[in-house]
Parts: sequence; structure tokens; C-alpha cells
Amino acid sequence: MEKWRCSVCGYIYNPDIGDPDSGIGPGVLFDELPESWGCPDCGTEKDLFEVYAGEETEEGFPPENL
Repeated sequence: MEKWRCSVCGYIYNPDIGDPDSGIGPGVLFDELPESWGCPDCGTEKDLFEVYAGEETEEGFPPENL
């Protein structure tokens, strides 16, 4: 399943995890998220996310929510 990254803060939406704090369970694809959904870390709108290609962070580790 494809992961998506917030272009503002770098949060990664991983459909294998979902967004439990927002009531989004595992297995929900990014395209299936409601239009009202936004980044749980910074509130950025869904349309400012981009496909995550799997690059590492500056520290050399993947973000925690992968």
C-alpha cells in the first residue's frame, strides 16, 4: 500500500496503520480518507500530501509512524 507524506511537516500517512487518533483504522487507503481529513500533526489539508517514495529523514532513520 502506498504511503503519503505531508509536504509541510513530513508526517507519513501509512495505510497499514491508519490514523487511530482520528478514527481511521488500518487498511484505509489515502484516497479513501474523507476530504475533511488533515494532517494529525500540523493540520495541513489532504491535497498538500504527496506520495512517499521511501527516502530517509536527515537523521538517517525513517519517520516514527512508518
